[in-house]
Amino acid sequence: MPLDLTPAPGGRRSSFRVALRMARRDIRRHRGRSFLIVLLIMLPVAGMTGAATLYQSSQRTPEEIVRYELGNAQARFSALASVNAESIQDPLNDVVVASSTGNADPDFIATPPEELLPEGYDVLPMRQLQLTSTVGEALVSLNGVQVDALNPAFTGKFTLLDGRAPESSQEVLVSRGLLERFHLQLGEEFTTSAGTFVPVGTLRDADASDNNSFLYVQPGQVAPAVLGRERELPQSVSYYLVGPEPVSWQQVRAANRQGVAVLSRSVVLDPPPLDQRVVSGAQPRYESTEALTLYASFGLLGALALLEVGLLAGAAFAVGAKRQVRELALLAASGAETPTVRAVVTAAGLWLGAIAVMAGAGMGLGAAAVVVLWVRATGSARLAGLHPDILLTSVAMLMGLAACILAAVAPAGQVARQALLGALKSGRAPAGKGKRTSITGVVLLVTAVGLLAAGWLLGQSAKDPDRQAEQLPLVATLLVGGAVLAVAALVLLTGWLIVRLTSRTQWLSLPLRMAARDSARNRGRTVPAVAAVLAAATLASAGLVLSATQQTWMRDNHWWTALENQARLPLVMDAPLPADGSSQPPMKVDPAELSSRVGKAVGAVAWTRVITAPAPIDCEFGPEVDMTVPVRTENSNCILYSLAVPEEHECPMTPQRRVVDPKDWRCRGSMIRESGSPRGIVVGDAEDIRMMLGTEAGAEALRVLDAGGMVVTNPVFVQDGKVVLRGQDVRTQLQSPSDGSMVHRTVSSTSLPAMAVEPREAVPYYGFVSPETAERLDLRAEPAELLVQLDRRPSAAEADAAAAAVAAVYKQPGAGFWAEPGVSQDNQWMFWLIVAASAVMTLSAAGITTGLALADARNDHVTLAGVGASPRLRKGLAAAQALLTSGLGAALGTIAGAVPAVLIVASTDMRTAVEIPWLHLLALVLAVPLTGSALAWICTRAVLPMSRRGLVG
Repeated sequence: MPLDLTPAPGGRRSSFRVALRMARRDIRRHRGRSFLIVLLIMLPVAGMTGAATLYQSSQRTPEEIVRYELGNAQARFSALASVNAESIQDPLNDVVVASSTGNADPDFIATPPEELLPEGYDVLPMRQLQLTSTVGEALVSLNGVQVDALNPAFTGKFTLLDGRAPESSQEVLVSRGLLERFHLQLGEEFTTSAGTFVPVGTLRDADASDNNSFLYVQPGQVAPAVLGRERELPQSVSYYLVGPEPVSWQQVRAANRQGVAVLSRSVVLDPPPLDQRVVSGAQPRYESTEALTLYASFGLLGALALLEVGLLAGAAFAVGAKRQVRELALLAASGAETPTVRAVVTAAGLWLGAIAVMAGAGMGLGAAAVVVLWVRATGSARLAGLHPDILLTSVAMLMGLAACILAAVAPAGQVARQALLGALKSGRAPAGKGKRTSITGVVLLVTAVGLLAAGWLLGQSAKDPDRQAEQLPLVATLLVGGAVLAVAALVLLTGWLIVRLTSRTQWLSLPLRMAARDSARNRGRTVPAVAAVLAAATLASAGLVLSATQQTWMRDNHWWTALENQARLPLVMDAPLPADGSSQPPMKVDPAELSSRVGKAVGAVAWTRVITAPAPIDCEFGPEVDMTVPVRTENSNCILYSLAVPEEHECPMTPQRRVVDPKDWRCRGSMIRESGSPRGIVVGDAEDIRMMLGTEAGAEALRVLDAGGMVVTNPVFVQDGKVVLRGQDVRTQLQSPSDGSMVHRTVSSTSLPAMAVEPREAVPYYGFVSPETAERLDLRAEPAELLVQLDRRPSAAEADAAAAAVAAVYKQPGAGFWAEPGVSQDNQWMFWLIVAASAVMTLSAAGITTGLALADARNDHVTLAGVGASPRLRKGLAAAQALLTSGLGAALGTIAGAVPAVLIVASTDMRTAVEIPWLHLLALVLAVPLTGSALAWICTRAVLPMSRRGLVG
């Protein structure tokens, strides 16, 4: 009777069930290795899920916008910062003008919000007050809010946390931050510029942090004189409407045409279509590519992170599969087909991947929920609520599961293809020739180089920055894809590289020779280890380049008020308003007294210098100002001095107001973004230049200064050795023909010889003229500021002491002391945190793979010990193996990560700030292998445990 070899129905399903059963049993039998794989996949999935959830939690939903900002009110009316009647606000954010022609209408007069309130509503006003209080001798500012906060209409916006509601005209509510700042308890008196009050309860505003200092007063509790000062700020008053009828988008548009913003409950919950949010002839909005750069960077790092953990898991699977060789060979000898043998290892990836992604998603969501609940409980407004991102969480889970399954596929295929008889005889998986793997690696490498080149060329093809911004998503996709394929290609070529690099090792020491030969002979052990370190180093180097570039970009775009640790204290102050509201002449401050008091308050004062400048602006503004009054009289000055930029030196801009070439010298330097500054022109000498610019003026520049010329801070103002000093009437508003911005009318123009002396930082000064030149030009120069140079950044106590000293001289509330901090130090700490995380991550990968490789090579070490090798030789061999694998992986990974990161940044607005941290990358290439080698030496046992000999023959 002939044999029927037709496959039985459902045979594949049965074999897969067998594979799942065997994989489950193997997982239980090797819990340590299985837990390591689950942990490797779980952590990145948890990180991506938690990050996505926290990001979504920082974005308010329409329901939260309504609850946190309106409470139970129907709408809020307030002033809109518009310059014409053709402006439309953002439906979800009433302080943002979403669409406008940008053309200033000189006849446009905004209507006060209270005049546009519709009838049929109860109106609850809320007024922001700028108050002061005393801390020791210092006068410090705090925020006051005049509102009926406990009205049921504000339920959801205001919440009473502790204490009770006020019952008298002296009792108020405060924020928790105010109690902590001023060391108060409920029931203690508290004196402010608005009067003396007794806090009886703490209030939380859902739209602000509890750490801020807020004083909540009822209508009628603040003196009319305090409110009179606030009437000059229309944005400080808003009106909440309570009633049954919703406020429609048509009503919002009508209010916008009269300069009033409206946040409507019905509009927020049901926004109008996009075509109703744009006015005809609106200027295109400038959208920076910084956000796209951020997303592209996160995409690159996320893809590399998953690739890293996949390769680490692959190393663990490779070791596990080699331990299963005899078991799987017996399975094949009993009649199992190759797909069944392969499925046993792959099924382990399915089991462990499913467990890992579910645990990771749960951990990420749980951690995010804890963070959101903690942030909300502390009274912070950073996170609006818990908003799980189902889409991104699902993507992270699928990517993690795919990484785990793919990590199991390679060792599964290798075990399934091994020689059956050889596996049964030796229990080891014979190494394949790897020719097909090398060819695949070459193909992938060529493809990766093509994608990287295509992304780079596409990013550089368009010279128009607007077009470059449109192409950025495609460019980023090509570059990220090329980076991932490059890592995969290098992984596949690792075996070939190991053979070539270890073929000539006669000149090396014995441990290094043995490690080189063992690596080439046992590529199934070495390749996963090198690949995992390669992926980790790729992720680390990409993160280092991206973070270093971000730091450089922030440093280049920092707006300097002065040189670092310098404070500018005005010597001419507006006098306090008397009770009748009449204007008073400016108050002049004695610079010697101010310098003496600040020096006694702050021990870090290096020197002080009186800065002389043209007469300060002392002018009446507004649409009702009498323009027949001369621009400058004996008692007033409406002239603002600045330097004109020659037409040939204008910074080229695109229609969307992007800089065509950020490297263009016409678009960089001091005062390039300023339209004017009352202290921009300085009357001084060489010493003033040195102190204010941080650099010495050369002899030629001083000759120009003494000859009646001007030393300027930016060569963009100089043409043919001359600059144009112009005086502008600040009472006027004209539209610039070049960019449509608002400028003042020029009333005087003087050409002066000039020479540029560029400052150490882009400080806000146009330049310097001598006292004789200032007198000749009738600038009416007088002492304007006291420049204070500190040796270091002042502490909070020193800043408060200095504020008290300044306030005592000015005799005005709210006068403070602020020194230029320079580039934020928090960002520097963040960079070093990324450096540390990169080093730990790469070291961890090296340690894990070295440990797995040593575990796989345990029999080899037993054999060495059996033939008389000393413990020192075995420890040296382990150290050499770790040095070889981690060194090769770190070197390849550094190249594979740094190059795509540089290409991504070079395709965005940040291309002028590309920074390669060579020292940190060198440390990554050298320190990680040396540290891993040292750890392998230390962790290798001198005495091996007893082990049964394997069966041979």
